[in-house]
Amino acid sequence: METNEKNLVEISVVGEITSPIVGSQPYSVTPEGKPVILPSVGGITYNVKVGDSAIQWEADHVEPCVSVKNKDRDENGALNLLSCIGNTAKVITGDAKGSIGIVTGKHGGIENVLVDFEDKILEKLTIGDKILIRSVGLGLSFIEYPHIKPINISPNLLKVLPIRQDKTSGILHIPVTHAIPAAIMGSGLGSQHCCRGDYDIQLFDKEHREKYHLQTLRFGDIVAIMDADHTYGRIYKTGAISIGVIVHSNCVTAGHGPGVTTLLTSAEGKIIPYIDAKANISFYLNIGRFRKRSNKKDI
Repeated sequence: METNEKNLVEISVVGEITSPIVGSQPYSVTPEGKPVILPSVGGITYNVKVGDSAIQWEADHVEPCVSVKNKDRDENGALNLLSCIGNTAKVITGDAKGSIGIVTGKHGGIENVLVDFEDKILEKLTIGDKILIRSVGLGLSFIEYPHIKPINISPNLLKVLPIRQDKTSGILHIPVTHAIPAAIMGSGLGSQHCCRGDYDIQLFDKEHREKYHLQTLRFGDIVAIMDADHTYGRIYKTGAISIGVIVHSNCVTAGHGPGVTTLLTSAEGKIIPYIDAKANISFYLNIGRFRKRSNKKDI
């Protein structure tokens, strides 16, 4: 598939492993009026990785593996904007210095970038370790499919997706685990662009949860949002289709749920999703729970 990859800028951005944060009021209130206190964003999450369920945890907005942020607001804006799913991330300080991970998501609101590392590396990491991301992907476009816009996707991830091309009709057939109606999308709507952050799948309606099998969502799942256009922000548009990846866990507060970071969008509906249970970045990028054992050393 021909793209403009050779013209893309590859540039460094940096952040550090961020601590979990808790405000003066630790309670979240569910739509049923129940106050709860649960683990949430930030830190090193040792037992939650891409490929795991995004639903089962006693948590709210929990982020898989490692959460990265820059303390400077503008520099963190660049970290979020330039990082793309599938970019490599290198530890540059601490006991795990030199180890390599992979960017798996961007979480809006808290503005964290999420990175997967092997378990043996997690044991060496600590809050405050600096992570250098070799960002490339912003500005990526298709030569033969002008009505489909890539967003937040690295060339490396694009190359390993089993996409079926139909050049005659200008359509790409994309593997997904779930097709989700835009009507149940919540927090994150109204953004002026989709080059950072995510928006949430609301799971409070039992009928929709069961109809669309949403209890089976996993971190890293590639999903289709039907009737959703992400070309210039997130809007409802009949016939449009957007493809994204699940980046954070289910949530207990109204309007929230598992977060989706955009990968591809077509306002004209030139994407046709097909169901594939293996449509997960953990499987495609050999990370997280689907990581295969390798004798290769970190670089």
